Amino acid sequence: MQKLSRRSTVLTGGAVLAAVAAGTVGAVSANASAPAAPAAATATAAAAAKGSTTTTTTHLTLASATKAAEAALDAAKKENQKVSVAVVDRDGNTILTLRGDGAGPQAYEAAQKKAFTAVSWNAPTSELVKRLDKAPTLKDIPGTLFLGGGAPVAAGGAPIAGVGVAGAPSGDLDEKFARAGVDALGK
Repeated sequence: MQKLSRRSTVLTGGAVLAAVAAGTVGAVSANASAPAAPAAATATAAAAAKGSTTTTTTHLTLASATKAAEAALDAAKKENQKVSVAVVDRDGNTILTLRGDGAGPQAYEAAQKKAFTAVSWNAPTSELVKRLDKAPTLKDIPGTLFLGGGAPVAAGGAPIAGVGVAGAPSGDLDEKFARAGVDALGK
């Protein structure tokens, strides 16, 4: 077997890479231009998938999360409080966080944890603080913060999001502002 020169090896390798790239582009182009599945077939597949194998959940939109956060921040501003506001989804993932002008550095993370705690138990965090008397280890659950300032957002009785506020001098004020955010969603 004859050994290829360095130049031949480089040229052959370049040709192979070009061929692979062309094939990849062609495959992507073919997939992008493929006709969509007929609507009837899609509806039939969706109907077949329903039943006991799937579930449907309700999620807060970014626009609604923004509305809630801005309402909470506005309520705090009216009382000259410098706070941060966080809105999380049902799974505790942050949808958005707004750091109000002058809010302390701890407020950002505390607001997220309060929102997470409220949605996790579908209860205001001030109510959850009372549960610590009977179950003090609740506070050890990662990502939670058992201080007033978190309020759940529910749809059909099920939690779909949480609003958390931190930075005011008391948890009662933080929770008042979080509730203002939740209340804004009903308007």
